[in-house]
Amino acid sequence: MFGKIRFNVACVLFLLTATTAFASSPRLSVITPRGVQRGATYTLNFYGQRLAGAQEIFVYDEGITVQKIEPGKNANHIKVTVEVAADCRLGEHVAQVRTNDGISDYRSFYVGAMPNLEETEPNNEFTAPQVIDLNVTITGVVKTEDVDYYQVNLKKGERLSVEVEGIRLGFLFDAYVAILNSERFELAVCDDTPLLKQDPFVSLVAPEDGAYFIQIRESSYGGNDQSRYRMHVGSFPRPTAIFPAGGKPNEKLKLNFLGDSTGPIAQEIQLPEAFGFRGGLFLTQEDQTTPSAIPFRINDLENYNEVEPNNKYWPKTSIGSAPMAINGIIGEDGDYDLHRFTAKKGQVFDVECFARRVGSGLDPVINVYNAADNKHIMGSDDSRGPDSYLRFPVPADGDYIIRVRDHLKRGAPDFVYRVEFQPVKPKLGVNIPRVDRYSQQRQTIAVPQGGRFATLVNATRADFAGEIALLSENLPPGITMHAQPMRGNLNSMPVVFEASADAELTGSLVDFRAKLVDENRDISGGFSNLADFALGQPNNARYYGCTVDKLAMAIIKKLPYSIEIIQPKAPLVRDGQINIKVVVHRDEGFDNPINIQFPFRPPGVGTNYQLKIPKGVSEFNYPLNANANAQLGTWPIYVIAQADVGGPAWTSSQLAELEVADPYVKFELKRAGVEQGNSTKLLCTLAHTTPFEGEATAEIVGLPPQIKVTPLKFTKDTPELTFDITTTAESPIGKHKGLFCRVTIPKNGESIVATAGRSELQVNKPRPAPKPKAEVAAKPKPAAPEKPAEKPLSRLEQLRKAARENNQ
Repeated sequence: MFGKIRFNVACVLFLLTATTAFASSPRLSVITPRGVQRGATYTLNFYGQRLAGAQEIFVYDEGITVQKIEPGKNANHIKVTVEVAADCRLGEHVAQVRTNDGISDYRSFYVGAMPNLEETEPNNEFTAPQVIDLNVTITGVVKTEDVDYYQVNLKKGERLSVEVEGIRLGFLFDAYVAILNSERFELAVCDDTPLLKQDPFVSLVAPEDGAYFIQIRESSYGGNDQSRYRMHVGSFPRPTAIFPAGGKPNEKLKLNFLGDSTGPIAQEIQLPEAFGFRGGLFLTQEDQTTPSAIPFRINDLENYNEVEPNNKYWPKTSIGSAPMAINGIIGEDGDYDLHRFTAKKGQVFDVECFARRVGSGLDPVINVYNAADNKHIMGSDDSRGPDSYLRFPVPADGDYIIRVRDHLKRGAPDFVYRVEFQPVKPKLGVNIPRVDRYSQQRQTIAVPQGGRFATLVNATRADFAGEIALLSENLPPGITMHAQPMRGNLNSMPVVFEASADAELTGSLVDFRAKLVDENRDISGGFSNLADFALGQPNNARYYGCTVDKLAMAIIKKLPYSIEIIQPKAPLVRDGQINIKVVVHRDEGFDNPINIQFPFRPPGVGTNYQLKIPKGVSEFNYPLNANANAQLGTWPIYVIAQADVGGPAWTSSQLAELEVADPYVKFELKRAGVEQGNSTKLLCTLAHTTPFEGEATAEIVGLPPQIKVTPLKFTKDTPELTFDITTTAESPIGKHKGLFCRVTIPKNGESIVATAGRSELQVNKPRPAPKPKAEVAAKPKPAAPEKPAEKPLSRLEQLRKAARENNQ
């Protein structure tokens, strides 16, 4: 039953008196204590909002049984008694609360091997520590600028290991831990680790008899009331890595646990069939077990372990044929490993190096070479976070070499890696995307009695194409699923879940699955979702969380409202608009405003993210628009709604259909020009693509003020239209490019509205009127110029003149 626990109703008679008033989904903030010891019974406190009337606790692993649920001090608190099996898996366990009104957020608590001990204040002075015994788990809080000290007494040669669960408890607490001797010298310190990320651990062998002091604080001397920690203190082994880093299912394999303060620890381990999502290997030595697991790979690949030296010369001998897994250690600075392997032409491998993902401090870089001439073929650095990945199509039969090194050419005795050569295989998975920035609302399925709940389901495809169908075989009784296959070019699909009016108020964790719609190929996959526990800056980034592999589903109490879409009878055409009519059915007395969203939009279709139906309104239009390249076809659509019914409560419409079609008609509009105060005509030619009945309307939209155009009617047989454009003396001058023709075409009693064509209108000033000709008066004749007076002649000139006259 995937950890779904029902409790004895006789133990929770208080639930029988719960009111039937409407309420919304519960919220779960924290579970305390943050951890328990396996093999015992505990009462856990669940804190959040609207937890009163809890019906069930979903637990995502075996080994934890809920015995009873009791009311707490108020509606935001419940007490949950759990029995933890002696063989319960150590580490983190995820839980959710189901009420008759919904399902809470994911939250977790921890199961440990050692007894719990509470911090006792004051313990913030080195000279006044809290004295403890070995092999306990301490629960404490680091407040602002607080430093907690603990004292243990050791014999020489005794191992002391300390591991902190800080950020893993779901709060932004970056812990720092140190072990000091009585002279206050630091013998071991740790802040962050490759294995546990921002949670630290240290381990040492006592150099002499005496008192040793453990210091824990926030790394930058911060802290607050939420900076909780669980600190494991004991003689348990604390390795940092495993070599080899993987093996086959159910195989008995000799492993070396590296990085412990006592040196490498060799053990033969019986490997499990699989780990699931939160697995790894624990090391037990002298009845003491590591508090947290070391990641370990389990698959069917043949294991090949490196043989040193393999970094000085190109290897001459192949270690084996791909597919395979190669395990190695970059043991010192400047080290690199060379491995020769055999492959055949036409094979294609996903070559993936696991280092950081198995807790190693190595930042791997891989390169593939042709062994015949040592020429480089391809390489990869950071493709899976710090880890490396490449796809290797084998170019020819023969041997190849893969080189592994650290990005900064570092090395360490625990820098393990595992390179897997996996044949390329199709992979499929599904999940529900996060829709709320500050919570995980709507990532579970809560269906009201007689109502519906809808969500988008995302699919991740790898190395295949085609339609994907969701499987309904594992749904709780009373829930029906409505979903069309996801198209091959999309990665999400709308899904509507519906519950009958008399469905039992119940729930379960569902193995929700999907498959490829192809009888000739068997490709299927399951559900997985991220459970976010520690979010912070910037932009609510995810600092810590885990993965769940089941989908929480429940039938909840009827809501005081429901919604439906009136199935559109007309299509949405490219470059067009449509109004989706949403009808609200309200119970008597419920008139609250309702927020509605249109989550799924076919490619090329747009709309507003959210609209509000006002108080008391029962019908509302949700506008959609399609661009010129919207993908054609018939698409599933739905509307999801949220109203305040003592908190946010969600429901959805049915799964309706929207047809996206080509325009029925296109207009070729000529350009037009006109002077202010005059009229002109705008000519257009119609190109009909889909016949329609009746008369349609064409109107010119986007006109500037003081310009009018009378709409025109046309039919499927109209070849052309002429619009009359009228201007005034105040019509704005210039080139107006925003004109378009909007057509409204009747279809099945509804309307197809679209933009059919675009044009420009030039408005000019009128030419100035010519000026009248004026009469021209005759110009008076100018007077002859007066003859200038003669200059008197000199005596000599007079004699010469007289002589000339005598000669004549």
